[in-house]
Amino acid sequence: MDVIDSPKHGSIIYHPSILPRHRGASAINWTLIQGDKKAGFTIFWADDGLDTGPILLQRECDVAPNDTVDDLYNRFLFPEGIKAMVEAVQLIADGKAPHITQPEEGATYEGIQKKENAEISWDQSAAALHNWIRGHDKVPGAWAMIDDKMVTFYGSSLLHGSPPLGEELAIKGAAKPGLVTENGLVLFGNDGKMLLVRNLQFEDGRMIPASKYFSADKLSAIELTEEEKQMAENIKSIWKGILSNVAVIEDTTDFFKSGASSMDVVRMIEEIKQKCGELELQNEDVYMAPKFGEFIQMVVRKHRGEGKEEELVIDYVSKDVNRMTVKMPYQCFINGQFVNAEDGGTYDSINPTDGSVIAKVSLATAADVDKAVAAAKNAFEHGEWGKMNARDRGRILYRLADLMEEHQEELATIEAIDSGAVYTLALKTHIGMSVQTFRYFAGWCDKIQGSTIPINHARPNHNLTFTKKEPLGVCGIVIPWNYPLMMLAWKSAVCLAAGNTLVLKPAQVTPLTALKFAELSVKAGFPKGVINIVPGSGSTGQRLSDHPDIRKLGFTGSTPTGKQIMKSCAVSNLKKVSLELGGKSPLIIFNDCELDKAVRMGMGAVFFNKGENCIAAGRLFVEESVHDEFVRRVVRNLKREIKHDFCLRSLSTTHQT
Repeated sequence: MDVIDSPKHGSIIYHPSILPRHRGASAINWTLIQGDKKAGFTIFWADDGLDTGPILLQRECDVAPNDTVDDLYNRFLFPEGIKAMVEAVQLIADGKAPHITQPEEGATYEGIQKKENAEISWDQSAAALHNWIRGHDKVPGAWAMIDDKMVTFYGSSLLHGSPPLGEELAIKGAAKPGLVTENGLVLFGNDGKMLLVRNLQFEDGRMIPASKYFSADKLSAIELTEEEKQMAENIKSIWKGILSNVAVIEDTTDFFKSGASSMDVVRMIEEIKQKCGELELQNEDVYMAPKFGEFIQMVVRKHRGEGKEEELVIDYVSKDVNRMTVKMPYQCFINGQFVNAEDGGTYDSINPTDGSVIAKVSLATAADVDKAVAAAKNAFEHGEWGKMNARDRGRILYRLADLMEEHQEELATIEAIDSGAVYTLALKTHIGMSVQTFRYFAGWCDKIQGSTIPINHARPNHNLTFTKKEPLGVCGIVIPWNYPLMMLAWKSAVCLAAGNTLVLKPAQVTPLTALKFAELSVKAGFPKGVINIVPGSGSTGQRLSDHPDIRKLGFTGSTPTGKQIMKSCAVSNLKKVSLELGGKSPLIIFNDCELDKAVRMGMGAVFFNKGENCIAAGRLFVEESVHDEFVRRVVRNLKREIKHDFCLRSLSTTHQT
């Protein structure tokens, strides 16, 4: 007390909690561990107790759902603490500093948190587990035993929705195994709710992304080139400059155990950027590989471009047709990859011009549909697509439209040989209108807005009523064979613009442009799982109708099938349904018409796009006085029509042969 009382104006102390709550050395840790909604600091007068002196001033802030100790210090406690200390000193100098006695009501004391008492107790809610992990992030680190090894958990956040796809990981003491997913390790509380941990650290100090738990040991050491060896020497000199207490930097030298701090991490990254050709590293990269040998391996892999999104692997069927080589995927497209159907089943896709087999296409089963729906649901609930802002979605859709336009001749050729469409019509309508559709809805992405609604206030309160438009989730799409790509575009573009994900079944007889579209969607930058294509028979579409995780289904086809779909959607989960079903459009021809023009227009109304048209004139009513002549002229024109190569540029339309 002699030291405390010796200054003329006494002594003041900064404490990172809202006293009297959380007295002790780990105050801010316990603020998070106990799930407090408010954090803050207190500047108080020192006395002979432990954080019990009279309060001079306090400041507080909200605790964000995923804040860690570092987050709170960097965002509020450090910058605002400096300002508050200046203010406190000025109040003392002005003789205006208060002495507010701390109340004992609500007072708590928590001791310093150490590694040995930071083990996770699993019989808690997901929120409590999350608070425990983030309250110990990064020091001392909450841990559990996995495969008889101590593993420390970092980067926790609460997770909503249904469990994502992943590989089970047994954890000692946990009633339910965790799931290693592409985004991290999913853990379960005793309330059935989930949290996600992004990074794991082993006892030897090595840190890995939790998503890589099962593959962390599979990377073999890489041999460095002469250029890379020089880069390693440059980095070694940087380490030596920071770790001046270490005589020799060896592969086993641990950056942090040798005395480096978080500030040294920033320094090292900036020096490497300067001396190693603007190589981009993140703070987490250093924590992931704290030993020099591991760090060099990681840096070299990044320098070589490893660790990026894996390249799309496509097994094409190639055809030399229409003065070009067209390359056509033929497998199911699920979760960003072309894969065979689960049972290996295939069917022949036939060229209707000559009856030849174009490709053996994967025949998706109900199991394949389930995988595709799970991928789409995971992409919507947990993936990048669900978090992306509307403007970025629009950019991807614009990029997809550009790619479709770049490949329009190839797409039109595939459409011609797969569906029998005339090439010039496919180029203008099938493909051209598809490109326009995606561009149109790309422009809508950031214009999907709600509204505010004026209402009477419930005095003395003021009320605000507003609407907010949100995506549904996973949408199922079943399209017909008459305009394969255009039907895909009409249904998919608006679905994606709104932020949904989709599973699409093309018509069994015309699957190839849909699969080529899937390839282009990857090149455009769509994340995995957003777009899934499952070619197959009616049972494939039936599974889409029945699936409980699909929120809406769009269908174009026959009226009997539409009735069955509506029934299935109602029984399964009352999903929303959009149906475009059969029609029978009439064309009436009177005796005062220009007969040759009427014949030409009448034939076009019937035979446009091979007669496979939702508004085709299925019935012609011709006035009796010109009926026989009209029929003679139609027959004469039909006799001129022969079976053509649909890829001829001179051919604009043909009747179905």
